[in-house]
Formats: sequence, C-alpha cells, structure tokens
Amino acid sequence: MNKEQGGLAVVVHGGAGSSPDYKDGCELAARRAVEEIGISGDALEAAIAAVNVLEDDGRFNAGRGSVLCLDGATVEMDASVMDTRGRLGAVACVQGIENPVLLARAVADTPHWFLAGEGANRFAAAIRHPKWDKISEHQREQHRQIREALASSKQAMPGVDNQTFLRFWNYGSTPDMPAGAACDTVGAVVRAPDGHFGVAASTGGSAPSLLGRVGDTPIIGAGFYAGPHGAVAATGIGEYIVRHLLAHRVYSWIEDGMPLEQALKRGIDLFDKDVPVGLIAVSRTEAGAWSNQDMPQAKIVQP
Repeated sequence: MNKEQGGLAVVVHGGAGSSPDYKDGCELAARRAVEEIGISGDALEAAIAAVNVLEDDGRFNAGRGSVLCLDGATVEMDASVMDTRGRLGAVACVQGIENPVLLARAVADTPHWFLAGEGANRFAAAIRHPKWDKISEHQREQHRQIREALASSKQAMPGVDNQTFLRFWNYGSTPDMPAGAACDTVGAVVRAPDGHFGVAASTGGSAPSLLGRVGDTPIIGAGFYAGPHGAVAATGIGEYIVRHLLAHRVYSWIEDGMPLEQALKRGIDLFDKDVPVGLIAVSRTEAGAWSNQDMPQAKIVQP
C-alpha cells in the first residue's frame, strides 16, 4: 500500500468472491476513471465512470451482469453515489434499466437522496433513462449454480438455512428451486487532485434472496461513505455489513488517524471468515483494498 501526499488516487473492486480473472475489467475501469479526471477533474464523476465500465462488462454482479433472482426471470439492482461536494444519491430494487449508478447520480439532483422500487423505475422513465432487460448466458449460468447450491446440504448464504427461501417465497411464480451464491458488488473510490473524494457502487443484489431484498450497497454508511478525510466502499453480504455500518466505521478510524491499511484490515476482522467481505478506500495520503476472499481490484495513484 503506497503512501501518497495528495494527488490522484483511484481504487476499483469487482466484488468479494469474484474471480481474480476479472482483474482486467477493474484495470480498465480504473483507467477510465483517470480519463474522466482529465476531462472534468471531478472525483464523483470519475468514480461513476469506473462503475459504468464494470456495469457494462457483463461478468460482474452489477448492471448487465446482475444475478437473476430466484424466479430465474427478475433482476433487481441497487446503486449509490456520494462525494465531498454534497452530492448523495441511491436507488434500490430497480428493474429493466441500464447503468443504475447513473440513475443514482440523477437522484442526487432531486430533493431526495434515495428512491426505490416502482418509484425509482418511474423516475427513470420520467428522465428517459435508458432501458436494459436482456439476460445473458452468463447470468443464466450463475442462476443454475445458485439452484444447485440451494439443492445441496451446503448453505447458499452463510448462517441461513436453504429452505428459508422456499418458506418465505414472495415471487409471483411457483417455487422451482431444487441456486455458489452471489453477493459481490462493484465499486470505486477516488481522490481527485483538488482534494475532493467520491465513491460509487452498484450491484445486482445477493443470491439467493427474496423479492425486494435490499443490501448494503444503497445504504449510506454501510456500503459506502465519503467525507473530507476519504472515501470507503464495501462489498460482501449486506445483511452482515449493515449491522456494522462498515463503510462509516472504517472512515471514522481513518478520520481518527489510523493508517488506511490497518483500518481496512480491522474492518474485515469484524466478520467471521465464512462471510465474504471486502473494502476499498482512499484517504488524504493513502489508497488501498482488503478482503477475506478473492476480490478483483485495481489501483492507480498519481502525484
């Protein structure tokens, strides 16, 4: 982990538990963030640009690669943005749209900070946000793996009996699950040369999950946080992350002067090792990442 005095810093992750083979996607996203800094000089727009790349990639659990819900047909997505200029926006349980992180950015320009479900989708239609409802073979293969996990004796979600999803089934279709589990999120944190910070995150949610499930990604302080001392983004199983308000807790340690690497490791150590979780962060002088699982990532630091 490099110590830097100011300057540009970008850290991108592709989700705790995602394949290390996806690192090339993170590297491309990080380079795109640097390009955006050269154009706008804006930390938030740079973070969003990076997340856009990951949403469009198709391999990550966000945007075009979002996991299918248990009915094998529905896709629900969450996203969030925040910076040190006062911009804050999030969406949850949106369906049939492209690049939910851009919709979260649009929410930041409204009187609200968070829109969910049908209201968020109607907002998308009102501002003519692009639609996307195609399902790829990659998504279908992920769903087949989830079904297989649910049919086995292994817990598809740590600490949850597989039959729970059948007992509380709330989809419009009849249960057909004899599902590993997806919990990865994509995210980016940026320190711009002017000293401002930005964070953006996007996810297709956790799998398996009930319809309408919201994790940590759109919850301020849990999945993301940005303040005058840095920016933090989390990835993993949201049901565990929100209980610790992980992103804000790690930010607070950084604010108090704790070295960034120590703060990230301390945050990961709050969780049992069978709970996938990862963190990325930038501070005024440092940038880095930490995870208890494989987590594709990329970092670019420039003086």
